[in-house]
Amino acid sequence: MTLLNEDFLLGNDTAKTLFHNYAEKMPIIDFHCHLNPEEIYENRNYPNITRIWLNEGTYGDHYKWRLMRANGVDEKYITEDGDEYKKFIEWAKTIENSYGNPLYEWTHLELRRFFHIDQELTEESAPEIWEKANELLQTEDFKPRNLIKNSNVQVVCTTDDPASDLKYHQLLKKEEDQSGFKTLPAMRPDKLIQIGSDAYGDYLQTLSSVSGVEIHDFADIVKALHQRFEFFTEMGGRLSDHSLLTYRFKEASEAELNAIVNKGIENQPLSQDEIDQYLTMLLENLMKLNTEFNWTMQFHINSNRDLNRPMFDKIGPDTGYDAVGTQPDIVTHITQLYTKMQDTNDVPKTIFYSLNNNDWMQLATMMGCFQGGTVQKLQLGAGWWFNDTAEGMDDQLRIFAQESLLPHFVGMLTDSRSFLSYPRHEYFRRVLCNFYGKLAEQGRVPNNSEKLGKIVQDISYNNARNYFGFFD
Repeated sequence: MTLLNEDFLLGNDTAKTLFHNYAEKMPIIDFHCHLNPEEIYENRNYPNITRIWLNEGTYGDHYKWRLMRANGVDEKYITEDGDEYKKFIEWAKTIENSYGNPLYEWTHLELRRFFHIDQELTEESAPEIWEKANELLQTEDFKPRNLIKNSNVQVVCTTDDPASDLKYHQLLKKEEDQSGFKTLPAMRPDKLIQIGSDAYGDYLQTLSSVSGVEIHDFADIVKALHQRFEFFTEMGGRLSDHSLLTYRFKEASEAELNAIVNKGIENQPLSQDEIDQYLTMLLENLMKLNTEFNWTMQFHINSNRDLNRPMFDKIGPDTGYDAVGTQPDIVTHITQLYTKMQDTNDVPKTIFYSLNNNDWMQLATMMGCFQGGTVQKLQLGAGWWFNDTAEGMDDQLRIFAQESLLPHFVGMLTDSRSFLSYPRHEYFRRVLCNFYGKLAEQGRVPNNSEKLGKIVQDISYNNARNYFGFFD
C-alpha cells in the first residue's frame, strides 16, 4: 500500500464510502486551539518551514521537540538559537525514525495537503523539501488567514486569559466578512486557579483593573469574573477551559475563603486543604457562570506537568516535559463537585478530557448521571495529547458509543499552536469512518451509507455548530 494513499486508515469499503462521500469535505469548527490571535490578525508570511513547523511565532511544537530529544538532537537545534536550516534537517532525521508515531503521519499529511509534496521526509530529501516549502511559504496562500480559510475552517476558538483585553479579537471581528471565518475567544483562567503562585496578588490587581471591580475578597473575584464573562460573550465567546492537574473536592465558608484569598495575595504559604477549598469554590462559581451564559465548560484533567525541573527553570512550561497524570480518584472528586452543583441546577454543558485513559470509562458513566435538558449535555472529549493517536481516537469513540450517544458527539479539535494542524481533523474523520465502517461490516449497525453518512457529517461539523451556538 502506498504511504498515506487516499484510503489510509480506512479498512473496509463502507469506511471508504463514508469518508470520501460524506465526511471528507465537511467544514471545520476548531473549538479549542492555542493559535495566537495577534498572528492571525497580522497575517504575515513565515520566512521558512522551521518557523511555522518547529518554532512558530511566540510558540513552539513540544510534540516535535520531545521526539527530537529522543533522537539525541542537541537542544541548540530544538528550543535554542541554532541555525534554522539545521533544525529542519534534525527534524527530518528524527521523523525517519518515527514509524508508528502519529507525528510521522501528521507530518506527511501536512506536506501533502498544504505543500503538495508527496516525498517522504528524510535526511536525504530534506534539502529539496526545504526549498519547495520555503518558496510556497512566501505566497499569499500561506499567510495565516488563508491557511485557515483554505482548510475550510469556519470557527477558530483561541485560549485567552480572563484579564485579556481581546484587542486582536476586536480587530479581527471587524474584518470577519473578509477573512471568511470567525476568530473567537475561549476563557482559560489558569492564573486565577494558581493561588499558590508568587504572581497571584499581581494577577488579581490586573483582573481588578480590566474588570473595573475592586478585588478585596472572594466575592469580588466572582463579580470580576461575571464582568469578564459578559465581555467575552459580547466578543462571541462560548467556551471556557480549565486545567486540573489534580483535584480534590473540599468546600469552604465565606470567611475561610476570604482568609485563603488574603494569604494568596500576601504570598503566604497555603496548605493543600486551603488550595483545595479555594479551587472547589472557584469551580463552583465558574460552573454557575458557564450555566448563566450558556457556555460550554471544558476540563483537561490528570496531567503531570514540568517533570524536568532544571529544564523548566531554564526554558519554562509547555516545552515537552509533561506526562500522563496518575491521580486515581480524580473523577470521584469531580463527581462530588457535579453532585453538589446539580442541587442548584448549575451543571453547564461540559466536555471532559483526561490525559489518563484509565479515567475514560469512569468519566463516561459519571456523565450519564447528569444528562438532561440539552442534547448530549455532557461529553467525553476527543483523545487528548498523548491519546491523540488512531488507537486513542478509536478507544474514545468506542467508550462514548457504548456508554452514551456517539451520533451527538461534537468531534475533533486541533489543540494546536500551528496553522498547519488542520489535517488532524482529516485524520480523525478517517478513524471515525473506519469505526462505523467496522460496525456496519460486522452487522452491528445498518449498512446504510446515507444514514451513517449523516452521522459522520454531524460528528465532523454539524453537532459542534449546533451545540456551541457560534452562529446563533
